[in-house]
Amino acid sequence: MVKAIEATGIAVVHICTIVPISQTVGANRIVPAVAIPYPLGDPSKTHEEEIEIRRAILQKALKALMTPIKEQTVFN
Repeated sequence: MVKAIEATGIAVVHICTIVPISQTVGANRIVPAVAIPYPLGDPSKTHEEEIEIRRAILQKALKALMTPIKEQTVFN
């Protein structure tokens, strides 16, 4: 799906838990997530800590969207 959207000229960020799979399918902008069962959070954290985790991942994804790239890039 990521490649199909990018083929239309729209930049896409793939937030994923397993980076090598995203690389294999051809995602260009990759942002690692937290873990497979909870990609954007951690239920062992407080509500406030989870909000911070989500905010950090989203900010990283927005920065990835604004970054010009020429090849697959993982934004750690």
